[in-house]
Amino acid sequence: MKKLANKTALVTGGSRGIGAAIVRRLAAEGANVAFTYARSAEKAEALAAEVNAAGGGRAIAIAADSAQAVDIIGAVNKTVTEFGGLDILVNNAGIYIGKDFQEHTIEEYDQVMSVNVKAVYVAALEAVKHLQPGGRIITIGSNMGDNAIGPQTTLYTMSKSALQGFTRGLARDLGPKGIAVTLVQPGPTDTDMNPADTPFADFARSRMALANYGTVEDIAGLVAFLASQEGRQITGSWVTIDGGMNA
Repeated sequence: MKKLANKTALVTGGSRGIGAAIVRRLAAEGANVAFTYARSAEKAEALAAEVNAAGGGRAIAIAADSAQAVDIIGAVNKTVTEFGGLDILVNNAGIYIGKDFQEHTIEEYDQVMSVNVKAVYVAALEAVKHLQPGGRIITIGSNMGDNAIGPQTTLYTMSKSALQGFTRGLARDLGPKGIAVTLVQPGPTDTDMNPADTPFADFARSRMALANYGTVEDIAGLVAFLASQEGRQITGSWVTIDGGMNA
């Protein structure tokens, strides 16, 4: 029996990169998966069609801007309506704006914190209305939550560090309900936004204990483990999956 059979998951920012890999993996493990996208409806619908043709769990794409709380709340409710409940929330949506600190604007602060922090809070707040014992809240952060790897990262690093406090506190709040809360902190991962064949990738490899650029499947596999029965005792903590970049 597939490890996530009869489960329902919502993945925010699930139409590309790490998010799409998580959607595919959770569905392959038997879960029905709803995922959000902000742009490119064609790409999102193609992913849903791919998953549905693969014969695992079903998938649906939901248009939602993670910077808008009303959209996140709507995505949770649509997932519950479509699939009859919610077992797993994966907060994956995130943005990066890198520049010298003095060049940042307050508007950029609002933008990054709205997507990287507020959306996580809002999604969890709505999800806990539906999660039952055995439920999971899994957030995708960054190894930069522990280690600012260089300049021009202050705003992003701050947003990802905030997720650590969120994870610890929420695990205490939801532990009595039997719900586990975890944080996955990827390092350099080969996506269209962070390809493995650039000068930055070469720099990143020079900082890693294992000089292997991560793949989206690496992250998806860890998420699937945490979402399964095998991950039931892991809560209030984070797993850094960065090839030893932070070692």
